[in-house]
Amino acid sequence: LRIVVLEAVSTKERRIKLCVSAGALWMCIVLNPHSKPEQKSFWLHQLHKWNNVDVCPLEDGNHVSELTNLTNALPQNPPGNPDPLTRPHRTVFTRAIEACDLHWQDPHLQHIITEDHYTNYCYNYNPDSSLFDRRGWPLWHEHVPTGCARVDALRSHGYPKEALRLAVAIVNTLRRQQQKQLEFFQAHKKELLHKGITSVTNLEGWVGHPLDPIGTLFSTLVEMGRGSEDRTTALLDFSGSLSSGRRMEHPVFPVQCYLEDGESLVSLAVETALIGLGQQRVMPDGLYAQEKVCRNEEQLMARLQEVSLDETLVKIFQKQAGILLEAGPYSGLGELLYRESVPMHTFAKYLFTSLLPHDADLAYKIALRAMRLPVLESTVPSGDLSQPHHIVSVVPNRLPRWFTLSHIETQQCELASTMLTAAKGDACKLETVLESIQKNIHSASHIFKLAQDAFKIATLMDSLPDITLLKVSLELGLQVMRMTLSTLNWRRREMVRWLVTCATEAGVFALDSIMQNWFTLFTPTEATSIVASTVMSNSTIVRLHLDCHQQDKLAKSARTLALQCAMKDPQNCALSALTLCEKDHIAFETAYQIVLDASATGMNYTQLFTIARYMEHRGYPMRAYKLATLAMTHLNLTYNQDTHPAINDVLWACALSHSLGKNELASVIPLVVKSVKCATVLSDILRRCTLTTPGLVTLHSRRNSAKLMPLDKAPLRQLLDATIGAYINTTHSRLTHISPRHYSEFIEFLSKARETFLMAHDGHIQFTQFIDNLKQIYKGKKKLMTLVRERFG
Repeated sequence: LRIVVLEAVSTKERRIKLCVSAGALWMCIVLNPHSKPEQKSFWLHQLHKWNNVDVCPLEDGNHVSELTNLTNALPQNPPGNPDPLTRPHRTVFTRAIEACDLHWQDPHLQHIITEDHYTNYCYNYNPDSSLFDRRGWPLWHEHVPTGCARVDALRSHGYPKEALRLAVAIVNTLRRQQQKQLEFFQAHKKELLHKGITSVTNLEGWVGHPLDPIGTLFSTLVEMGRGSEDRTTALLDFSGSLSSGRRMEHPVFPVQCYLEDGESLVSLAVETALIGLGQQRVMPDGLYAQEKVCRNEEQLMARLQEVSLDETLVKIFQKQAGILLEAGPYSGLGELLYRESVPMHTFAKYLFTSLLPHDADLAYKIALRAMRLPVLESTVPSGDLSQPHHIVSVVPNRLPRWFTLSHIETQQCELASTMLTAAKGDACKLETVLESIQKNIHSASHIFKLAQDAFKIATLMDSLPDITLLKVSLELGLQVMRMTLSTLNWRRREMVRWLVTCATEAGVFALDSIMQNWFTLFTPTEATSIVASTVMSNSTIVRLHLDCHQQDKLAKSARTLALQCAMKDPQNCALSALTLCEKDHIAFETAYQIVLDASATGMNYTQLFTIARYMEHRGYPMRAYKLATLAMTHLNLTYNQDTHPAINDVLWACALSHSLGKNELASVIPLVVKSVKCATVLSDILRRCTLTTPGLVTLHSRRNSAKLMPLDKAPLRQLLDATIGAYINTTHSRLTHISPRHYSEFIEFLSKARETFLMAHDGHIQFTQFIDNLKQIYKGKKKLMTLVRERFG
């Protein structure tokens, strides 16, 4: 054991689980009822030695809490006002060290563990008695984890009878305390609810505790119940449900005198587990401690699920469910919930499925109450430290460090999905569950999953879908749209498409409704490119079996939506609006006018060129020309942007103008000269304009329009001069920072420039003068100028 513990200490966090187990094991060792004083002294010395090692793991594994808060990311408490939830660091050996002070000499404890029929012969019933309950049965009021550690120690050291007696006394004590807590809350309920107090009774929960008190009690009671060779009628037959366990060989112990009529050790174990799981408790600090809470809860419920429910156990479930709903801050399912208490989603799902066949109303009450997750609420009621019974108040707005929050939200989602599935066909219950989901689930992704689950269940059959569940699915989908409208979500596009599918399944009214209220659900781009487009598709019309009148009405709503989106976001929605409005002349004209109005400030040249090409494709060349000229006013191509993506659009715009006629070409060339400074692009435009005759497709062209346009007259003269000027400016710009590896490329550039110069009437003279100027200005670049002379003289 010493080697194991030292290894755990030396390897720190990788051995946290082993260390915690070792800590619990040391509790069993030091609590040996027949250990000698010198043995305890030796153990205590050894435990202190290990406890003082610098790398000794903490009990909850929360090493991060020891680091200095360098980033101020965590809330700071003002001096002199420490956080009441802050506890001193406890190592894995702290509890064992504390347990060295415990003893077994208490007379009442000795009577409990040694007498099967222990009664106080001087006992007269006293309601305030702490040693016996109203039936005269013994109680044991020690701290629950410590008392259960005694039970574990007795079992480990070979005292099963004594362990069972003490376990039964502890469970009876828990049941009595639970009843008193219920009575206390009911007496003060009106006052506490009026104040809105949010508090918790226990910082150290029993489930997930390092000593596993509830697990210890459950194991003790169940194993003793199974190990009976002489089973009585009050004991359950576990041979089928718990066949995997080891059979105990000890005889039956006459503890039946401490059980109610019809009660058994197994039913007592089940009730104990329900009490522990339903306890309201604070979520501990640290990743390991939080994971341990979840893991222990799931392990305990897995053991509960091995027990087949009979009539007796169903009554226990009903009894405990009722108490948990009414017990206020003592219960995780009470009306008063501490902001950072451990959620009850997993436990409530188990209770719901167990109670549903026997008491559906109670099952839904439990599940709906458990849906709460106040740690994610933005506003939390303030606390009150004045409450008795060691109630610890909430610290307002304290930032939680819940490492398992993702898992908790998933469990909350599964609880909601379980309720939705069970409530299928019951409109009233579905409405209640829907309201709970909308109020308590804060993750859009989880609500979307619930919406999808509900949709699948509603449309599972080949026959007509379940309308009530389909409406719930649609409502959840609408909430997802509202939640993610202004926030980034990588599944947003999938969510929008799914909602349209769901609305389509729900019918024309649902589709029309989401289009009427699109601005609260979708961005303009989503509304036009996904919603309206899908609504007007043939597949939707076929799916809905619409007649002509219904088709027209739905299409009108879609066109209205498209125009509204185009006005709100012309940059991204104008083209979609034009496409959707093609079959309605008035709507199409309206969309076109929206584009013209937005062209000055609301749209860039890329969007305008795209719409212009669309107009040409639809057979509106003059509108395409108008939009192309508007796009040119937004464009600016510098001298070195010879691979700019807009070049093809410029060439297309010039070709369109050329095809429309001389006047259109004459109007567009000044815009080209102003917007384009790239010499190669200008020369390409110039060459294309001189190869064909403009205006061949126009209806009102003159007789001489079939002639090629002269280069020495407007408008091509202006384009030619601009091209030559661009070559001159570009040449000087390139020579400013040219390197030898670019000399050959530069010579080829001058060759292209000469071709353009020669298109002018006096181009040869201009080019010769240009070359002479270069030789004079850049004579320092001797090698380059030598290459220029070799090529151009």
